[in-house]
Amino acid sequence: MQQRIPYDGNDLGAVYTKKYTAFRLWAPTADAVTLCLYREGDGDCLSDTLPMKRDVQGTWTIRVDGDLRHVYYTYRLERSGKTVELQDPYSVAVGVNGQRSMVLDLKETDPENFKEDHGPVFSNRTDLVICEISVLDSTADGSSGVKYPGKYLGLAEKGTKNKEGEATGLDYFKSLGITHVQIMPMYDFASIDEAAPKKREYNWGYDPLNYNVPEGSFSTDPFHGEVRIREMKEMIAAFHREGIGVIMDVVYNHTYDLDSCLQKCEPDYYYRMNGTRYSNASACGNEIASEQPMMRKYIVESVCYWAREYHVDGFRFDLMGVLDIDTMNEISRRLKEINPYIILYGEGWTGGTSTMPEFRRAMKRNARMLDGIGMFSDDIRDMVRGHVFYNKDCGYVSGKEKMKVAVRYCATGGVWHPQVDYAAYTYAAGGTWTDTPEKVINYVSCHDNLTLWDKLQISRPDCDAGERFAMNRLAAAMVFTAQGVPFFLGGEEFARTKPAGKNGEISENSYNLPYETNVLRYDWSDGQKGLQQYYRGLIAFRKAHKGLRMTDAEEIRQNILFMEMTSEQTIAFTIRQPEETLLVAYNASGRKETLLLPDDRTWTLYIDDLHAGTRPIGSVHSNMELPATGCVVLGINELSC
Repeated sequence: MQQRIPYDGNDLGAVYTKKYTAFRLWAPTADAVTLCLYREGDGDCLSDTLPMKRDVQGTWTIRVDGDLRHVYYTYRLERSGKTVELQDPYSVAVGVNGQRSMVLDLKETDPENFKEDHGPVFSNRTDLVICEISVLDSTADGSSGVKYPGKYLGLAEKGTKNKEGEATGLDYFKSLGITHVQIMPMYDFASIDEAAPKKREYNWGYDPLNYNVPEGSFSTDPFHGEVRIREMKEMIAAFHREGIGVIMDVVYNHTYDLDSCLQKCEPDYYYRMNGTRYSNASACGNEIASEQPMMRKYIVESVCYWAREYHVDGFRFDLMGVLDIDTMNEISRRLKEINPYIILYGEGWTGGTSTMPEFRRAMKRNARMLDGIGMFSDDIRDMVRGHVFYNKDCGYVSGKEKMKVAVRYCATGGVWHPQVDYAAYTYAAGGTWTDTPEKVINYVSCHDNLTLWDKLQISRPDCDAGERFAMNRLAAAMVFTAQGVPFFLGGEEFARTKPAGKNGEISENSYNLPYETNVLRYDWSDGQKGLQQYYRGLIAFRKAHKGLRMTDAEEIRQNILFMEMTSEQTIAFTIRQPEETLLVAYNASGRKETLLLPDDRTWTLYIDDLHAGTRPIGSVHSNMELPATGCVVLGINELSC
């Protein structure tokens, strides 16, 4: 058997020119490899088969003369008397349903002036405001009023409105004031039949098929490989024109199944094994072996390709704890060479037990070993709303008691602070997990599990809608006034719910449920509109005040001072800056509390339980009454004193 010597070149896949196309595949243990050429991306249209030659470092190559643009191809591998046919693992374009690769001149897929396209720049990671969306969810509902519902082009449309004339789609996301969208999987995934759009199949897409190709069901024509590429680029460019960056949700921890092109190409190399069994830290039946040289090379080159070719501004890594630290740091190093403003973060945990030792995993407890890579704070999620895996469990905003230490922990961005009693904080073993607030992604809901609104409905069925709106506003205020990077699920700002049946059921895992469960609806009630405005105000206020966006742990320790309150359910603290001092107070006691102001000056009120924004809504002197469930933010301009 041939040795699995890693290939160190940069020409894997199909390298196209008008005069010829060069193909190279790494398959060191194959006995023979044949290039199969097809006229179309599906159907019985084989036009030629050409034997490839064994070449250096485990690769097979062939150069085919002539212009092969828009020709489809596969590889036929023979190994130990068995033959398999597969698409190119290094495909950049494919036919319908991704079973055949496509030769393509990528320049033809660039929208006009795409060379000049780029995402927003920023001073610090804590300046970001990230909203999670889906290509399909954002425009598939009829209330979006778009021409191309559920498509890349639907999110690229300007001027779309609902029946009341209010902005939807791209214009709506712009109106929120966000800096970036995190878009759920939009690489080519396996669970949707692209050839049958009338089936209206739905899936989140956490089942990778072709890592370097856009998903075809989001395009207007999945049968022609160039269309999905051009339309995704048009969508990204449209966000960039609005000053909004695009973060891509990527899933390098597993493949759709073990019948993948990677497995067919080089069996049991790309996956972690536990003896003869496959390791399953992904909870999906297989687990990518990111530490293998060619798998690491594949992942690193994949993200670099998306950043260069599509101008993607960042990456969110699904189950990042399955990947090894060295691979993630190599990703960070290489991407920063392409874009110094690249954004990298992920889920700092696994979905099960891995054969890889914990000290090598890119997870929360190892956050200090990662270079410029953030992680979701499940601390603030579970402390504020209640534990994610116990639907009826309450959090701070919904009335759980003895939460002072947890709220202080979350407000300071997870870095060490002298006023946080880490011995009493039992959620994260070992105290703090980060060395900088720039690595902390604060959130209370995402696509996984219950939406914030649904969590409040299930955990507090005794409350009415008005009380739950108050809890929702408090939860949002805590995210946007905490140190770190704020993140929220698209639709959270208008009490998004995921109905799963006629009897009032609510879904906590809607990954394959119908459109009706998952899509954003733009026909809002007055209560939903009020909640939207509150989120807009919180975002605007955060952007206007540097004290909420500190970047250094020592700066947080020096400038945040917690006040001692008589109620355990009331937490207040000041944030000192040279130009201003802010006072932030949370109250979840369910009764009004009196806040004694720390000095004898007049404070300006910017945020209360119903209103938020950069314009003053009142002034306070000496003391003020806190709402029964809500946040208050006051400020003093130190330069005018």
